[in-house]
Amino acid sequence: MQPVREESSSIHHHPRNSSIPSGDNSVWADVSPLLSAACSDLHEGELIHGDNFNLFAAMSALEIMDPKMDSGIVSAFSSIDEAIESGFAPVPISSNSTVNVESIIDIMDHLLVCEATWHMGHSLAQTVFSCIYVLRPERTSSQALLHSYCRVIRATCRAVVSVVSDARTNEEDDLFTMTYGLPFNGDEDAKGLPLLNAVEETICRQLRACKATSSKKRVLEELEPLQTNPQLEESFCKALLCRIRFRKHFLHTLNCMRRPQGRGLELARKHIASCISELDSFLESAEFLRIDVVENGENEIEEKTTASGRHPIGFDPTLNKRLSAPTPPRAIKLLSWKKAIDYYVKLLHNLDQICAFSMEPDLDYVLQSVIQFQKSRPDLVSRAHLQLLLVQDGKLYGRDTFLAICARAVALDATRDHALQKNEYILQLGQLMTNLLKILCANTPWQRRKLGKILNDWSIFRVQMGITVGQAMQQDTSRTPKNGDKSLVILNHIYGWLEEQINWVALRFLMLGFDLELYSPSEYCMVYWYIYITLWKLAERARFRVLIIVNTEERKAKKNKDYHRDMAREDRISLCVLLLQCQTSLAQGLTVMLSALRNQGMCIKSEGPFNTENEKFTQHFELLQKASLPEYDAYESYTESTSHTRLDYLPMYEYFRDAQKIAKDIKVGFANDPGKLAEVRGLEQVAEHNIIAVNLISRDCSLKVSFEFNHHPYFATAVVRRS
Repeated sequence: MQPVREESSSIHHHPRNSSIPSGDNSVWADVSPLLSAACSDLHEGELIHGDNFNLFAAMSALEIMDPKMDSGIVSAFSSIDEAIESGFAPVPISSNSTVNVESIIDIMDHLLVCEATWHMGHSLAQTVFSCIYVLRPERTSSQALLHSYCRVIRATCRAVVSVVSDARTNEEDDLFTMTYGLPFNGDEDAKGLPLLNAVEETICRQLRACKATSSKKRVLEELEPLQTNPQLEESFCKALLCRIRFRKHFLHTLNCMRRPQGRGLELARKHIASCISELDSFLESAEFLRIDVVENGENEIEEKTTASGRHPIGFDPTLNKRLSAPTPPRAIKLLSWKKAIDYYVKLLHNLDQICAFSMEPDLDYVLQSVIQFQKSRPDLVSRAHLQLLLVQDGKLYGRDTFLAICARAVALDATRDHALQKNEYILQLGQLMTNLLKILCANTPWQRRKLGKILNDWSIFRVQMGITVGQAMQQDTSRTPKNGDKSLVILNHIYGWLEEQINWVALRFLMLGFDLELYSPSEYCMVYWYIYITLWKLAERARFRVLIIVNTEERKAKKNKDYHRDMAREDRISLCVLLLQCQTSLAQGLTVMLSALRNQGMCIKSEGPFNTENEKFTQHFELLQKASLPEYDAYESYTESTSHTRLDYLPMYEYFRDAQKIAKDIKVGFANDPGKLAEVRGLEQVAEHNIIAVNLISRDCSLKVSFEFNHHPYFATAVVRRS
């Protein structure tokens, strides 16, 4: 740590006041010479420290005139009313009907951009509600198109705020759900959708009139055109319709996905497909809308917030600066129109993934589906919808209790055991499972941080439950598992399943470190050692659960000849166990290879001026060790198992060959699961390339070895090059 010096002698002659004096007799003084003297007297790395000036105060200060921190006092208008009186947002926008339609399309496009920027974490007050037409929709009641569209925009914002607030995912970005006292009138905004439907029908009739033959046009002559140029009418109709329909279908999607127990998912998928189709029409309309706009270059068009490239009318991000907020308004950069389109395409695909969930009450399927969903790095809105689908009223999908789900994991039926559902440990287990699913729906950094913290809760819960169940089992040794004993049998099996679940959480915690790039190459050895022991324990418990399931299913089949075993589920679990064994062999092989390279000086050692290897080990795995994962001294075991390995250590080759063999065997089983099949192929390639690398470096120790993640995101491939 650098030394902190007291103020220099050039500063000592000034009085040290506890606060800056204020009053009628106060005057401003130029302190530039004083600051220059202080700076010249300080050496690199030193700080000034005084009674009324320290590092904390300096870091807490607001930097004046920085555009990102400026509180935005200077603005065009002091209030919304002043902006309206000045004609900033006229109604109608123009007396020229063509200009009026063009301007409305520009407003629609810019609102889309503002909404996407808001979804990315910026303030609602500075994005969507920077539009005066949205802030005061009653002013546009004479303009049916603009009025209904703004009402639907407000209703959509209300729906998004509701879903994110209910899911509590807004903790990741507190600004998202803050409405800053903005006028959210649910009753009036709800009327916007019927009005927009009526406007859509009118424009559809006008479009049909444009396409009609001369004889049919006479029948449709009563329709008032959107603007005065007949040659442009059809293109304007198409541009407006795709924007209106997207807005309608998007709101319907949000509403359908909020229906309890996933009842609206099938209908939501139809609306999502329509939304994506309309976004394609957005892009098709862009060329027409840019015809009359003269720009300096294509790059400038790409950064515009409207399809036409024109600046929209009626927007000012400083309008709401006087509303109460936890921080001053920041200067923000809106997305471009094309980037906003890309954002919505991704969002809609993520929502479609959620709607495609099978709703099967199988915990293994749910956990793997959530992990697969997170691979696409979904944004806040889609993750909030996923969480609300999974956890409703403390139940999975709002239908199945977590007791039933956990019992089903070990092939037991606990739906009729009402007394067990009120058991203290079952209630705690339900809360733990609820928290786990919510955490898995968070963003990657938040997810890893929370997973590390709940591991200790799971571990303590398992110990307490084990003591209680063990005592009860000892008291019941003379009884057979019938009637009253069935609850105890279920609790005992769930207790055994808990260890598997804890190791699954630990493995997820370790793997997310790769996503967040928390591990340096010199630390890969200890990371893969920890992954290896976690995978080994997880595979062992999963294999034991398979035996329990098979045994239970066989007994049920013997008692009831009409009972049909779920062979597909048994095969699926068995395949997952083999996949775990494949990963275990790879992790063990990588641990041995990395430690051998380190011991023979062919790899970067974990050395530095600040942290020893033991300290780094603790920094990475302290949360796991607090949860007794493993139950012995982890660092001592790690050093003992890796300190004497050499490149001529024969089992190293076998670990990679075992992984390669298992991967080849299970590829057929995952033929109908593209995600798992791709992962297995990646594991097979990692094993194959590492076998080749080990052969090369064992023959020539002068080769340079590095590690890349070009075949699998978590298991490294050794890359060998000549020095």
